[in-house]
Amino acid sequence: MVDFRGASAGAVAALTDQLKANGASEGLAGELYSVAGLLRNDPALRRFLADATVAGEAKTGLVAQVFGGKVSPATADLLKGIAEQRWTGAGDVAKAAERLSEIASVLGAGDHRALCDELFVIGRTVNGDAELRNALSEPNRSTADKAGLLSTVFASASPAAQELAKQSLSGSYGTVSKALEAYRRLAAEVNGEGIATVTVAAQLTTEHAARLETALAAIYKRPIHINTVVDSALLGGVKVEIGDDVIDGTIATRLENAGRLLAG
Repeated sequence: MVDFRGASAGAVAALTDQLKANGASEGLAGELYSVAGLLRNDPALRRFLADATVAGEAKTGLVAQVFGGKVSPATADLLKGIAEQRWTGAGDVAKAAERLSEIASVLGAGDHRALCDELFVIGRTVNGDAELRNALSEPNRSTADKAGLLSTVFASASPAAQELAKQSLSGSYGTVSKALEAYRRLAAEVNGEGIATVTVAAQLTTEHAARLETALAAIYKRPIHINTVVDSALLGGVKVEIGDDVIDGTIATRLENAGRLLAG
């Protein structure tokens, strides 16, 4: 997930607050994502909007000229906000529009934890299916065709999950898998939570999962939502991944470490 710095970090925070205050109307996420694509493909427009020497009135005027009558009032209001903000670099303008589209999808979902779970399942499915993964990365296959494939495979997913899955095809993350993981983290973060991937030898009971979430919340000083992977090869114990942190208490790892000690 993109980390904004300096003026851009403040701009994205202000625009996120604006989006949360106004709410995510139907179609907002899709419109913002289309705008992000236009900005990615128009470096001159990006540079103009990021140029600190250009008056704010000129920027908002150009935004109104380019997008007037083509987007909803909610989208137009956010684009006006983008034009009024200060940016660290021109590239951040397009990335900010993309981030706002992602946040709009999360807000529109309602149940962000359910969305985290859906994105986790979609990501695991893509990573575990070589044929699907290759089809989604095929350069000669159109984005529309790939989007149709995702709609077919994940037809039972919520509208928000399907929207984000389609966005993963042509955003700034490089691969579908990276995009889906970023969206999962964002769905938690927008709602003040962290996200953990927990790998265990057998499925956790509801009670055990709740206890683990409570323990992790005490460590990280905020609520933590967990997604679980079952891997019988671990034999027992638990492995927790939160961002760059890895807590590995699995029996398989302990045995491996013991084997190294004996071999050494």
